[in-house]
Amino acid sequence: MKTQDSASAPAPEPLLDLAALRADTPGCASVIHFNNAGCGLLARPVLRTMVNHLNLEAEIGGYEASAARAAEVADFHAAVAELLNTRPGNIAFAGSATHAYSKALSAIDFRPGDVVLTTRNDFVSNQIAFLALRRRHGVEIVHAPDHADGSGVDVAAMAALMRARRPRLVAATHVPTNSGLVQPVAEIGRHCRELGLLYLVDACQSVGQYAVDVEEIGCDLLTATCRKFLRGPRGSGFLYVSDRVLQGGYEPLFIDMHGARWVAPGHYRPVGTAARFEEWEFPYATVLGSAAAVRYALRVGIRPVARRTPALAARLRAGLAGLPGVRVLDGGPAPAALVTVAVDGWQPEPFKAAMDARGINSALSYREFAQFDFADKEVEWCLRLSPHYYNTEDEVDTVAAAVAELSRSARSAR
Repeated sequence: MKTQDSASAPAPEPLLDLAALRADTPGCASVIHFNNAGCGLLARPVLRTMVNHLNLEAEIGGYEASAARAAEVADFHAAVAELLNTRPGNIAFAGSATHAYSKALSAIDFRPGDVVLTTRNDFVSNQIAFLALRRRHGVEIVHAPDHADGSGVDVAAMAALMRARRPRLVAATHVPTNSGLVQPVAEIGRHCRELGLLYLVDACQSVGQYAVDVEEIGCDLLTATCRKFLRGPRGSGFLYVSDRVLQGGYEPLFIDMHGARWVAPGHYRPVGTAARFEEWEFPYATVLGSAAAVRYALRVGIRPVARRTPALAARLRAGLAGLPGVRVLDGGPAPAALVTVAVDGWQPEPFKAAMDARGINSALSYREFAQFDFADKEVEWCLRLSPHYYNTEDEVDTVAAAVAELSRSARSAR
């Protein structure tokens, strides 16, 4: 019989079965994959789901196959809703996070003089989109300042700008692509709610490695991809749309027969759900694979993943810290699993090629990806290493040793 204390105590979180997870991941046999911030390795159930659907399309026809899998297709919205703590009707499939972001921006009736309040650590495509809005619609882009210690946006200063400028849109990226920095999106969201401001969050690098709760964040719109830490297929993403936005009549600039009904020769009516942000044509194998990836992540458990993945990155940073000629660039009190380093004596492409030759997948970030952040850090490029929960501690140490070896070779060649 349970005592009162044992009944009220939280259940222990499940441990990850690393051997089973790696057996489920064919790529683990051939590479050390530290490019999960670019594209995670597919798990066998995801691959199997997609191949099975393509086979079905070949056997009975594309329309017929989607009809036969209608329940599984709908599960994409249900699975993402469960992941984000919302309802299926608040989720729209998108071809990528950038596709979702563009759809969201197109729903806002920007006028000359409107303010977009954002941060200095943001995704490059988002910043380009804001600049395009400035060029076409005359909006003003305001960047909230960062803390001097590099720990991210100064929320108090950002809130003061909200009150003073009353922005048409507040936009923040949870984890930027060029750094392990984790921005306080929920704290920003509290101020947006207090002031009734529209709030858009880019969660491209956080969904799949952290628990992302749209109710806790308090955002009106949130975008993400499936291909990164969710380990889904390329060409997939999603948009969360709040009830406030749906009931406020927001709709994308170009809406089609899936998102609206042509109710009279001169009139259409948007559907009542986030489906108004989708198009009629879907890449059904990709949608099904994305649903399988989200369900896989939920089965593995976001809480244990949220502990293990950043811990692997912390181990890597510790292994790189203090190496001669190597500078770890990530800021903030608890960085995410994007480890960025500058290495003296190397050009970016040859350095990555040397990592590739050692069977280590990585990525490069350049100044043009992060004009503010890299200017502050005085770097033109960096190597980005992003482990995930299926990577091992031995792999982390191997990667750190490879960077150390390449740094030594550059110094000895001088």
